[in-house]
Amino acid sequence: MLVPTEPERDCNICPRLAAYRQDNVRSYPGFHNAPVPSFGDVTSELLIVGLAPGVKGANQTGRPFTGDYAGDLLYATLIKFGMARGAYAARRDDGLKLLNCRITNAVKCVPPQNKPIGAEVTACRSFLADEIRAMKNLKVLIALGGLAHGAVLGTLGQRKSAFKFAHNAVHHLPPGPILVNSYHCSRYNTNTGRLTTGMFEQVFITVSKILGS
Repeated sequence: MLVPTEPERDCNICPRLAAYRQDNVRSYPGFHNAPVPSFGDVTSELLIVGLAPGVKGANQTGRPFTGDYAGDLLYATLIKFGMARGAYAARRDDGLKLLNCRITNAVKCVPPQNKPIGAEVTACRSFLADEIRAMKNLKVLIALGGLAHGAVLGTLGQRKSAFKFAHNAVHHLPPGPILVNSYHCSRYNTNTGRLTTGMFEQVFITVSKILGS
């Protein structure tokens, strides 16, 4: 079984992110404050790709989507659809287990204002590519938001113009896997009504049908 490469804890490929990480070490010395590794089994058929760690979410806990509102919605949905087991308690050691599902981010380090720039997405592309290569059973990718959508397409050598982002859109990428889009499950999107719980669950209904579960 291949093990995907993760960035070194003191990764300095992106100078802006490395400097911001050091700022957070000083401001929040008890936080993870390092690239956030993927969560879930590499043998899974589903890979969920988010944007980047949140400063007081995954950057604090060291697990994707753990500790912020986006994780509350994501993990509750995964549990509801049988893609996770246990109780989500917004801690890395809460015992939650993913089932046939793995979660990563397009950018591994927390960016200022939660906004990575294009060069940082490109710099992290090798890690996402390695992840996808290692997932020999991969059938479906969920891209949470337009940036993740573009990162997946760029990693797989596909043009964004050929696969337009739209919520719950299904893209059959040659030669595979299948890419499914969702609006990001951020507090902003849910508070503004751009994404409702029902809309988010519809994405997982689509994915469950594709996976035959």
